[in-house]
Amino acid sequence: MTSSSGASRRQVLAVAAAAATAPLLAGAPARAAAAAAGSKTWDLTILGTSDTHGNVYNWDYYKDAEYDDSKHNDVGVAKLATLVNQIRAERGSKPTLVLDAGDTIQGTPLATYYAKQEPITVTGETHPMANAMNVLKYDAVTLGNHEFNYGLPLLAQWIGQLGFPALAANAINEATGKPAFLPYVIKEVPLAGGDSPTIKVGILGLTNPGVAIWDKANVEGKLIFADMIATAAKWVPIMRQRGADLIVISAHGGDSGTSSYGPELPNENPVALIAQQVPGIDAILFGHAHNEVVQKFVTNTATGEAVLTSEPSKWGQRLTRMDFTVTRENGRWKVVSKSATMLNTNTVVEDSAVLAAVRGQHSKTVDYVNTVVAQSSEELSAAESRYKDTPILDFINHVQTEVVTTALAGTAYAGLPVLSIAAPFSRTAIFPQGDVRIRDVAGLYVYDNTLEAVVISGAEVKAYLEYSAKYFKTFAVGDTIDPATISDPLVPDYNYDVISGVDYDIDISKPVGQRITRLVMPGTDNPVAADAQFVIAVNNYRRSGGGNFPGIVKTQVYNQQQEIRQLLIDWAQAKGVINPVDFYVPNWKLVREGVPVF
Repeated sequence: MTSSSGASRRQVLAVAAAAATAPLLAGAPARAAAAAAGSKTWDLTILGTSDTHGNVYNWDYYKDAEYDDSKHNDVGVAKLATLVNQIRAERGSKPTLVLDAGDTIQGTPLATYYAKQEPITVTGETHPMANAMNVLKYDAVTLGNHEFNYGLPLLAQWIGQLGFPALAANAINEATGKPAFLPYVIKEVPLAGGDSPTIKVGILGLTNPGVAIWDKANVEGKLIFADMIATAAKWVPIMRQRGADLIVISAHGGDSGTSSYGPELPNENPVALIAQQVPGIDAILFGHAHNEVVQKFVTNTATGEAVLTSEPSKWGQRLTRMDFTVTRENGRWKVVSKSATMLNTNTVVEDSAVLAAVRGQHSKTVDYVNTVVAQSSEELSAAESRYKDTPILDFINHVQTEVVTTALAGTAYAGLPVLSIAAPFSRTAIFPQGDVRIRDVAGLYVYDNTLEAVVISGAEVKAYLEYSAKYFKTFAVGDTIDPATISDPLVPDYNYDVISGVDYDIDISKPVGQRITRLVMPGTDNPVAADAQFVIAVNNYRRSGGGNFPGIVKTQVYNQQQEIRQLLIDWAQAKGVINPVDFYVPNWKLVREGVPVF
């Protein structure tokens, strides 16, 4: 697959028409020093977004209300556009480029609707994120790992709808060994000033190697994902040879240097290592970890130069602003100062042009998610699902178990007990008493995972549960436990699983790896034998290695590519009533020395 359409090839040579005029927020001392030395300086601004995840409107589709959180953040490309346009206006004729570091077309019901309910590959309609981003007029976007969630045909169609290049230098076409997408773009940018010189800005895009695990079904045999550090080391010198005066990397990977998977794939979060190890980089805009990193300098070990890095949070909550001051020395451009600041989108209103471009698609999505699918006999909440066995999480496990059990009837696996795993993705999901809408179910299961199943032994079940139980901090008997701080902050909620189909206790007074103190067959005192055989229902993210859980990456005995969220909706619609009596089976608890914590 390739994104090298005629339009994309033309974009490689495109000239950035930029914008903007007030004094820079940073770099004045360096400019003054350069001026004192008799050197003329110019300035350039690069704005960065990342992990917008299908957010255009400042809207929470799960609550059917304006988005708000405890810190009163706002979200969406429409808010970002207002900030971008303000900075362009402020800078006037001075150049301003706008980049995005990926994870764009997945994450909200809006994005899901145009991938699943009315897929753009069927209708030919322009994707809402293409509509929004084209109004904002980005200069380039990097492909994030979530760009691959809906398959390569939809990704190719979205890329073709963009009015700017999509980059991913380390995504390699397995058949040809060549880049499957544009690796980089070099933009010839006019600098404002008397003689109007130009500077060539090279933008290199790096996507996340984890795609090979997380979207194995979509990319296996088609794409290979090379190491981000090695790929930068390959392309940065080439870009310099081809005239790039200033090099910015737009990378979809965090800066921690660690991965959520094992050593079988290149590093998931290598941004600091790229800055440290690859000479010739001026700045890195990065994403993936959903952190807010305003300005972080990393010293390159080969050159001693400081590389500017910045990560603009998630969902359009923040906009990175990088400011560069440059001068000409011996016929070459030199960066004399660089800095970054962060802007909060909750300080502005939404851009009317972006809203207008997506209004029809937003309205259609709102109507869809408000469709009533069932009646709930009582209110079911996910608020305590991390540390208590709750009916709402059992609802997920019951549906998954039922689907797999039915599918395996009459097969060689029909006689095996079926277990199921579910993670507490949301702390705020609620099925209200009475009408349950699609948005309520979608709010419980916020990811576009599909259902799979594998065979697992009793020993592997125990190892899996021990690994999952590392989610909890250790609390000695007698220690006060606050549910708000019960978990290890380094382990996200989506990497903690509960299992149905066996009964077990998690002793959080014990060390990690020794916490499953009771593991028995349901409703009995019979320990689960190490060599017992089970089928376990699991989502595709987990089964393909997401979270690095043990014993689960193996050949599936069930995989019909059915989306779990849709299976939950279908079950609710078929039943008409969601009643815990039909699915709630308390089978696990937190303990200390055998005494229940809650």
